[in-house]
Amino acid sequence: MNNKIYLDNAATTEMLPEVSYAMEPYFIKKYGNASTTYELGAEARNAIELAREQVAASIMAKPCEIFFTSGGSESDNWAIKNTAGERKHEGRHIITSKIEHHAVLHSCRYLEELDYKATYLDVNRDGIVDVNELEKIVRASEYSREPKDRITLISIMYANNEIGTLQPVEEIGKLARRKGIIFHTDAVQAVGQLPISVRHLPIDMLSASAHKFHGPKGMGFLYVREGVELPSFIHGGAQEKGKRAGTENVAGIVGMAKALSIATKEMGRKSRELTSLRNYFAKRVLAEIPDTVLNGHREKRLPGNLNFSFKDVQGTALLVLLEEGGILASAGSACSSGITSISHVIDAIGVPKEYAYGTIRFSMSRDTARKDVDKTISVLKNSVEILRKGIA
Repeated sequence: MNNKIYLDNAATTEMLPEVSYAMEPYFIKKYGNASTTYELGAEARNAIELAREQVAASIMAKPCEIFFTSGGSESDNWAIKNTAGERKHEGRHIITSKIEHHAVLHSCRYLEELDYKATYLDVNRDGIVDVNELEKIVRASEYSREPKDRITLISIMYANNEIGTLQPVEEIGKLARRKGIIFHTDAVQAVGQLPISVRHLPIDMLSASAHKFHGPKGMGFLYVREGVELPSFIHGGAQEKGKRAGTENVAGIVGMAKALSIATKEMGRKSRELTSLRNYFAKRVLAEIPDTVLNGHREKRLPGNLNFSFKDVQGTALLVLLEEGGILASAGSACSSGITSISHVIDAIGVPKEYAYGTIRFSMSRDTARKDVDKTISVLKNSVEILRKGIA
Protein backbone atom coordinates (compact mmCIF):
# COMPACT_ATOMS: atom_id res chain seq x y z
CA MET A 1 0.00 0.00 0.00
CA ASN A 2 2.85 2.38 -0.77
CA ASN A 3 4.00 2.48 2.86
CA LYS A 4 0.57 3.51 4.11
CA ILE A 5 -0.32 2.44 7.64
CA TYR A 6 -3.64 0.63 7.47
CA LEU A 7 -5.72 1.10 10.65
CA ASP A 8 -9.20 0.26 9.38
CA ASN A 9 -9.25 -3.45 10.11
CA ALA A 10 -12.75 -3.28 11.57
CA ALA A 11 -13.89 -2.52 8.02
CA THR A 12 -11.88 -5.31 6.43
CA THR A 13 -8.58 -7.10 6.85
CA GLU A 14 -5.83 -8.12 4.46
CA MET A 15 -6.16 -11.74 3.42
CA LEU A 16 -3.26 -13.87 4.63
CA PRO A 17 -0.99 -15.53 2.04
CA GLU A 18 -1.66 -18.90 3.67
CA VAL A 19 -5.38 -18.38 3.08
CA SER A 20 -4.90 -17.51 -0.57
CA TYR A 21 -2.68 -20.57 -0.98
CA ALA A 22 -5.32 -22.84 0.58
CA MET A 23 -8.03 -21.43 -1.70
CA GLU A 24 -6.15 -21.52 -5.00
CA PRO A 25 -6.68 -25.22 -5.93
CA TYR A 26 -10.47 -24.85 -5.66
CA PHE A 27 -10.49 -22.14 -8.32
CA ILE A 28 -8.61 -24.18 -10.93
CA LYS A 29 -7.83 -27.86 -10.35
CA LYS A 30 -10.40 -28.87 -7.73
CA TYR A 31 -13.29 -26.95 -9.25
CA GLY A 32 -15.97 -29.65 -8.91
CA ASN A 33 -19.54 -29.02 -7.79
CA ALA A 34 -19.95 -30.51 -4.32
CA SER A 35 -23.42 -31.83 -5.21
CA THR A 36 -22.08 -34.21 -7.86
CA THR A 37 -21.16 -37.84 -7.20
CA TYR A 38 -17.93 -38.28 -9.15
CA GLU A 39 -14.46 -37.78 -7.65
CA LEU A 40 -14.10 -34.10 -8.57
CA GLY A 41 -17.33 -33.32 -6.75
CA ALA A 42 -16.43 -35.54 -3.82
CA GLU A 43 -13.18 -33.59 -3.39
CA ALA A 44 -15.14 -30.37 -3.09
CA ARG A 45 -17.68 -31.91 -0.72
CA ASN A 46 -14.95 -33.31 1.52
CA ALA A 47 -13.22 -29.91 1.61
CA ILE A 48 -16.48 -28.25 2.69
CA GLU A 49 -17.09 -30.72 5.49
CA LEU A 50 -13.51 -30.49 6.75
CA ALA A 51 -13.86 -26.70 6.77
CA ARG A 52 -17.14 -27.02 8.67
CA GLU A 53 -15.36 -29.06 11.33
CA GLN A 54 -12.57 -26.47 11.58
CA VAL A 55 -14.99 -23.54 11.87
CA ALA A 56 -17.07 -25.39 14.46
CA ALA A 57 -13.98 -26.20 16.53
CA SER A 58 -13.00 -22.52 16.65
CA ILE A 59 -16.14 -21.65 18.65
CA MET A 60 -16.56 -25.11 20.28
CA ALA A 61 -19.69 -25.88 18.27
CA LYS A 62 -20.81 -29.07 16.53
CA PRO A 63 -20.22 -29.22 12.76
CA CYS A 64 -23.97 -29.71 12.21
CA GLU A 65 -24.55 -26.30 13.84
CA ILE A 66 -22.52 -24.36 11.24
CA PHE A 67 -24.19 -22.98 8.11
CA PHE A 68 -22.09 -21.21 5.50
CA THR A 69 -23.32 -17.84 4.21
CA SER A 70 -22.05 -14.91 2.17
CA GLY A 71 -21.10 -12.93 5.30
CA GLY A 72 -22.32 -11.19 8.42
CA SER A 73 -25.18 -9.27 6.83
CA GLU A 74 -26.75 -12.39 5.36
CA SER A 75 -26.29 -14.26 8.63
CA ASP A 76 -27.95 -11.45 10.60
CA ASN A 77 -30.85 -11.22 8.16
CA TRP A 78 -31.37 -14.97 8.22
CA ALA A 79 -31.29 -15.22 12.01
CA ILE A 80 -33.62 -12.29 12.65
CA LYS A 81 -36.20 -12.47 9.84
CA ASN A 82 -36.59 -16.22 9.81
CA THR A 83 -36.72 -16.61 13.59
CA ALA A 84 -39.41 -13.95 13.68
CA GLY A 85 -41.35 -15.77 10.98
CA GLU A 86 -40.93 -19.21 12.55
CA ARG A 87 -42.20 -18.04 15.95
CA LYS A 88 -44.80 -15.45 14.93
CA HIS A 89 -47.62 -17.49 16.47
CA GLU A 90 -45.85 -17.36 19.85
CA GLY A 91 -45.14 -13.62 19.73
CA ARG A 92 -44.09 -10.79 17.45
CA HIS A 93 -41.79 -8.75 19.67
CA ILE A 94 -38.01 -8.44 19.04
CA ILE A 95 -35.47 -6.83 21.36
CA THR A 96 -32.24 -5.29 20.09
CA SER A 97 -30.07 -2.26 20.93
CA LYS A 98 -29.64 1.19 19.43
CA ILE A 99 -26.00 0.56 18.51
CA GLU A 100 -26.34 -2.60 16.42
CA HIS A 101 -24.92 -2.99 12.93
CA HIS A 102 -27.33 -1.81 10.24
CA ALA A 103 -27.83 -5.41 9.11
CA VAL A 104 -29.62 -5.97 12.42
CA LEU A 105 -31.32 -2.58 12.71
CA HIS A 106 -32.66 -2.61 9.17
CA SER A 107 -33.89 -6.19 9.54
CA CYS A 108 -35.84 -5.17 12.64
CA ARG A 109 -37.28 -2.12 10.90
CA TYR A 110 -38.32 -4.30 7.97
CA LEU A 111 -40.18 -6.57 10.38
CA GLU A 112 -41.87 -3.56 11.97
CA GLU A 113 -43.34 -2.81 8.55
CA LEU A 114 -44.83 -6.32 8.66
CA ASP A 115 -46.58 -5.53 11.97
CA TYR A 116 -43.92 -6.90 14.31
CA LYS A 117 -42.85 -4.91 17.37
CA ALA A 118 -39.21 -3.98 17.97
CA THR A 119 -37.69 -2.46 21.09
CA TYR A 120 -34.32 -0.71 20.75
CA LEU A 121 -32.49 -0.71 24.08
CA ASP A 122 -30.58 2.35 25.24
CA VAL A 123 -26.91 1.98 26.14
CA ASN A 124 -24.80 3.80 28.70
CA ARG A 125 -21.91 6.18 27.95
CA ASP A 126 -19.64 3.18 27.38
CA GLY A 127 -22.09 1.64 24.93
CA ILE A 128 -23.25 -1.22 27.18
CA VAL A 129 -26.87 -2.33 27.49
CA ASP A 130 -28.47 -2.53 30.93
CA VAL A 131 -29.42 -6.17 31.59
CA ASN A 132 -31.75 -5.09 34.41
CA GLU A 133 -33.66 -2.85 32.00
CA LEU A 134 -33.84 -5.71 29.54
CA GLU A 135 -35.23 -7.99 32.24
CA LYS A 136 -37.94 -5.43 33.09
CA ILE A 137 -39.06 -5.36 29.46
CA VAL A 138 -39.07 -9.15 29.29
CA ARG A 139 -41.16 -9.40 32.46
CA ALA A 140 -43.63 -6.80 31.24
CA SER A 141 -44.11 -8.71 27.99
CA GLU A 142 -44.99 -11.86 29.92
CA TYR A 143 -47.97 -10.15 31.53
CA SER A 144 -49.27 -8.56 28.38
CA ARG A 145 -52.50 -9.84 26.88
CA GLU A 146 -51.37 -8.78 23.44
CA PRO A 147 -49.65 -11.60 21.48
CA LYS A 148 -47.68 -8.93 19.64
CA ASP A 149 -45.99 -7.92 22.92
CA ARG A 150 -44.59 -11.40 23.63
CA ILE A 151 -40.83 -11.54 22.98
CA THR A 152 -39.49 -14.35 20.81
CA LEU A 153 -36.05 -13.00 19.89
CA ILE A 154 -33.27 -10.94 21.48
CA SER A 155 -30.44 -9.83 19.17
CA ILE A 156 -27.54 -8.04 20.85
CA MET A 157 -24.09 -7.80 19.28
CA TYR A 158 -21.05 -9.38 20.92
CA ALA A 159 -18.76 -6.40 20.24
CA ASN A 160 -19.56 -3.05 18.65
CA ASN A 161 -18.00 -2.34 15.27
CA GLU A 162 -17.48 1.38 15.92
CA ILE A 163 -16.44 1.74 19.55
CA GLY A 164 -15.31 -1.82 20.28
CA THR A 165 -17.37 -2.23 23.45
CA LEU A 166 -18.16 -5.79 24.57
CA GLN A 167 -21.68 -6.58 25.68
CA PRO A 168 -22.67 -8.78 28.67
CA VAL A 169 -23.52 -11.63 26.31
CA GLU A 170 -23.50 -14.35 28.96
CA GLU A 171 -25.97 -12.49 31.21
CA ILE A 172 -28.26 -11.69 28.29
CA GLY A 173 -28.14 -15.28 27.09
CA LYS A 174 -28.96 -16.66 30.54
CA LEU A 175 -31.96 -14.35 30.82
CA ALA A 176 -33.18 -15.33 27.35
CA ARG A 177 -32.80 -19.03 28.07
CA ARG A 178 -34.70 -18.79 31.36
CA LYS A 179 -37.58 -17.14 29.52
CA GLY A 180 -37.58 -19.40 26.48
CA ILE A 181 -36.47 -16.59 24.15
CA ILE A 182 -34.08 -17.16 21.24
CA PHE A 183 -30.82 -15.20 21.65
CA HIS A 184 -28.84 -14.17 18.59
CA THR A 185 -25.55 -12.27 18.70
CA ASP A 186 -23.82 -10.50 15.83
CA ALA A 187 -20.25 -11.57 16.58
CA VAL A 188 -18.74 -10.32 13.32
CA GLN A 189 -16.17 -8.16 15.14
CA ALA A 190 -15.47 -10.72 17.87
CA VAL A 191 -14.93 -14.04 16.06
CA GLY A 192 -11.23 -14.51 15.42
CA GLN A 193 -10.30 -11.85 17.98
CA LEU A 194 -11.81 -13.19 21.20
CA PRO A 195 -12.18 -16.73 22.55
CA ILE A 196 -15.81 -17.78 22.12
CA SER A 197 -17.31 -21.05 23.31
CA VAL A 198 -20.93 -21.65 22.37
CA ARG A 199 -20.67 -24.82 24.43
CA HIS A 200 -20.43 -22.67 27.55
CA LEU A 201 -22.20 -19.45 26.51
CA PRO A 202 -26.01 -19.50 26.28
CA ILE A 203 -26.08 -18.37 22.64
CA ASP A 204 -28.66 -19.80 20.21
CA MET A 205 -27.39 -18.15 17.02
CA LEU A 206 -24.18 -16.33 16.12
CA SER A 207 -23.12 -14.45 12.98
CA ALA A 208 -19.55 -14.16 11.65
CA SER A 209 -17.75 -12.86 8.56
CA ALA A 210 -14.44 -14.13 7.16
CA HIS A 211 -12.99 -10.84 5.95
CA LYS A 212 -12.84 -9.55 9.53
CA PHE A 213 -10.22 -12.16 10.47
CA HIS A 214 -7.98 -12.11 7.38
CA GLY A 215 -10.17 -14.40 5.31
CA PRO A 216 -11.91 -13.82 1.96
CA LYS A 217 -14.70 -11.31 1.38
CA GLY A 218 -18.14 -12.65 0.57
CA MET A 219 -17.88 -15.53 3.05
CA GLY A 220 -19.34 -16.01 6.51
CA PHE A 221 -21.25 -18.41 8.69
CA LEU A 222 -24.24 -18.63 10.96
CA TYR A 223 -24.08 -20.82 14.05
CA VAL A 224 -27.47 -22.28 14.98
CA ARG A 225 -27.66 -24.27 18.20
CA GLU A 226 -28.81 -27.83 17.68
CA GLY A 227 -32.53 -28.01 18.44
CA VAL A 228 -33.29 -24.44 17.38
CA GLU A 229 -35.68 -24.40 14.43
CA LEU A 230 -34.64 -21.98 11.71
CA PRO A 231 -36.46 -22.05 8.35
CA SER A 232 -34.66 -21.94 5.00
CA PHE A 233 -33.42 -18.53 3.89
CA ILE A 234 -32.72 -19.33 0.23
CA HIS A 235 -34.94 -21.90 -1.45
CA GLY A 236 -33.78 -24.21 -4.20
CA GLY A 237 -31.39 -27.13 -3.91
CA ALA A 238 -30.43 -29.25 -0.94
CA GLN A 239 -27.20 -27.44 0.00
CA GLU A 240 -26.57 -26.69 3.69
CA LYS A 241 -29.07 -29.34 4.75
CA GLY A 242 -31.72 -27.71 2.61
CA LYS A 243 -31.49 -24.45 4.55
CA ARG A 244 -29.51 -22.34 2.06
CA ALA A 245 -29.74 -23.31 -1.56
CA GLY A 246 -27.08 -22.54 -4.16
CA THR A 247 -23.82 -24.08 -5.32
CA GLU A 248 -21.29 -23.70 -2.54
CA ASN A 249 -18.38 -21.26 -2.67
CA VAL A 250 -15.84 -24.00 -1.99
CA ALA A 251 -12.76 -21.77 -2.25
CA GLY A 252 -14.31 -19.19 0.07
CA ILE A 253 -15.33 -21.83 2.60
CA VAL A 254 -11.84 -23.35 2.62
CA GLY A 255 -10.26 -19.90 2.93
CA MET A 256 -12.48 -18.89 5.83
CA ALA A 257 -11.71 -22.09 7.71
CA LYS A 258 -7.98 -21.61 7.16
CA ALA A 259 -8.07 -17.98 8.32
CA LEU A 260 -10.11 -18.85 11.42
CA SER A 261 -7.84 -21.76 12.30
CA ILE A 262 -4.82 -19.43 12.17
CA ALA A 263 -6.61 -16.74 14.20
CA THR A 264 -7.67 -19.25 16.84
CA LYS A 265 -4.16 -20.68 17.16
CA GLU A 266 -2.58 -17.21 17.54
CA MET A 267 -5.39 -15.63 19.55
CA GLY A 268 -3.91 -15.67 23.03
CA ARG A 269 -0.59 -14.12 22.08
CA LYS A 270 -1.99 -11.68 19.51
CA SER A 271 -4.74 -10.52 21.85
CA ARG A 272 -2.24 -9.71 24.58
CA GLU A 273 0.02 -7.86 22.14
CA LEU A 274 -2.84 -5.86 20.63
CA THR A 275 -4.33 -4.98 24.02
CA SER A 276 -0.98 -3.66 25.19
CA LEU A 277 -0.55 -1.66 21.98
CA ARG A 278 -4.11 -0.36 22.21
CA ASN A 279 -3.58 0.87 25.77
CA TYR A 280 -0.31 2.55 24.78
CA PHE A 281 -2.05 4.24 21.84
CA ALA A 282 -4.95 5.48 24.00
CA LYS A 283 -2.73 6.72 26.82
CA ARG A 284 -0.57 8.80 24.49
CA VAL A 285 -3.46 10.31 22.52
CA LEU A 286 -5.40 11.31 25.63
CA ALA A 287 -2.27 12.76 27.25
CA GLU A 288 -0.89 14.57 24.21
CA ILE A 289 -3.98 15.88 22.39
CA PRO A 290 -6.15 18.19 24.53
CA ASP A 291 -9.96 18.03 24.41
CA THR A 292 -10.06 14.41 23.31
CA VAL A 293 -12.34 11.64 24.57
CA LEU A 294 -12.05 7.89 24.16
CA ASN A 295 -15.40 6.32 23.25
CA GLY A 296 -16.37 2.92 24.61
CA HIS A 297 -15.34 1.07 27.74
CA ARG A 298 -11.66 1.41 28.69
CA GLU A 299 -11.12 -2.33 29.28
CA LYS A 300 -14.23 -4.17 28.04
CA ARG A 301 -13.46 -3.63 24.37
CA LEU A 302 -11.93 -5.35 21.39
CA PRO A 303 -8.12 -5.69 21.63
CA GLY A 304 -7.35 -3.58 18.56
CA ASN A 305 -10.16 -1.01 18.60
CA LEU A 306 -9.83 2.68 19.52
CA ASN A 307 -12.46 5.33 18.86
CA PHE A 308 -11.66 8.96 19.67
CA SER A 309 -13.67 12.16 19.43
CA PHE A 310 -11.75 15.43 19.04
CA LYS A 311 -13.38 18.68 20.04
CA ASP A 312 -13.93 21.31 17.32
CA VAL A 313 -12.69 19.04 14.52
CA GLN A 314 -14.51 17.65 11.48
CA GLY A 315 -13.88 13.92 11.17
CA THR A 316 -14.01 13.91 7.36
CA ALA A 317 -11.38 16.67 7.15
CA LEU A 318 -9.23 14.86 9.70
CA LEU A 319 -9.38 11.67 7.63
CA VAL A 320 -8.10 13.56 4.59
CA LEU A 321 -5.11 14.92 6.52
CA LEU A 322 -4.42 11.52 8.02
CA GLU A 323 -4.37 9.90 4.58
CA GLU A 324 -2.04 12.62 3.30
CA GLY A 325 0.23 11.64 6.18
CA GLY A 326 0.05 7.96 5.22
CA ILE A 327 -2.56 6.83 7.77
CA LEU A 328 -5.75 5.02 6.73
CA ALA A 329 -8.53 5.08 9.34
CA SER A 330 -12.29 5.67 9.32
CA ALA A 331 -14.73 8.25 10.63
CA GLY A 332 -17.27 7.63 13.33
CA SER A 333 -19.65 9.78 11.34
CA ALA A 334 -21.10 9.20 7.89
CA CYS A 335 -20.84 11.72 5.07
CA SER A 336 -23.71 11.82 2.63
CA SER A 337 -24.13 14.40 -0.13
CA GLY A 338 -21.55 16.60 1.53
CA ILE A 339 -23.48 16.75 4.79
CA THR A 340 -21.69 15.28 7.79
CA SER A 341 -23.91 13.48 10.30
CA ILE A 342 -23.16 11.80 13.60
CA SER A 343 -23.25 8.00 13.52
CA HIS A 344 -26.08 6.27 15.34
CA VAL A 345 -23.58 4.70 17.76
CA ILE A 346 -21.90 7.98 18.72
CA ASP A 347 -25.34 9.57 19.09
CA ALA A 348 -26.60 6.70 21.28
CA ILE A 349 -23.71 6.95 23.76
CA GLY A 350 -24.29 10.71 24.14
CA VAL A 351 -21.04 12.18 22.87
CA PRO A 352 -21.42 16.01 23.00
CA LYS A 353 -21.96 17.58 19.57
CA GLU A 354 -18.76 19.64 19.70
CA TYR A 355 -16.86 16.34 20.00
CA ALA A 356 -19.12 13.98 18.05
CA TYR A 357 -18.42 15.39 14.60
CA GLY A 358 -14.70 14.81 15.14
CA THR A 359 -14.91 11.06 15.69
CA ILE A 360 -12.27 8.74 14.25
CA ARG A 361 -11.89 4.96 14.61
CA PHE A 362 -8.50 3.27 14.52
CA SER A 363 -8.65 -0.53 14.32
CA MET A 364 -5.38 -2.44 14.44
CA SER A 365 -4.51 -5.93 13.23
CA ARG A 366 -2.07 -8.76 13.94
CA ASP A 367 0.51 -6.88 11.83
CA THR A 368 0.32 -3.46 13.51
CA ALA A 369 3.61 -2.52 15.20
CA ARG A 370 4.62 0.05 17.85
CA LYS A 371 6.36 2.14 15.19
CA ASP A 372 3.07 2.31 13.24
CA VAL A 373 1.30 3.65 16.30
CA ASP A 374 4.05 6.19 16.99
CA LYS A 375 3.88 7.52 13.44
CA THR A 376 0.08 7.61 13.58
CA ILE A 377 0.09 9.65 16.77
CA SER A 378 2.58 12.10 15.30
CA VAL A 379 0.46 12.63 12.17
CA LEU A 380 -2.73 12.75 14.24
CA LYS A 381 -1.40 15.44 16.59
CA ASN A 382 -0.28 17.60 13.70
CA SER A 383 -3.55 17.14 11.81
CA VAL A 384 -5.76 18.02 14.78
CA GLU A 385 -3.65 21.11 15.44
CA ILE A 386 -3.99 22.24 11.82
CA LEU A 387 -7.77 21.84 11.85
CA ARG A 388 -8.21 23.57 15.19
CA LYS A 389 -6.11 26.53 14.07
CA GLY A 390 -8.27 26.73 10.97
CA ILE A 391 -11.39 26.94 13.13
CA ALA A 392 -9.78 29.54 15.38
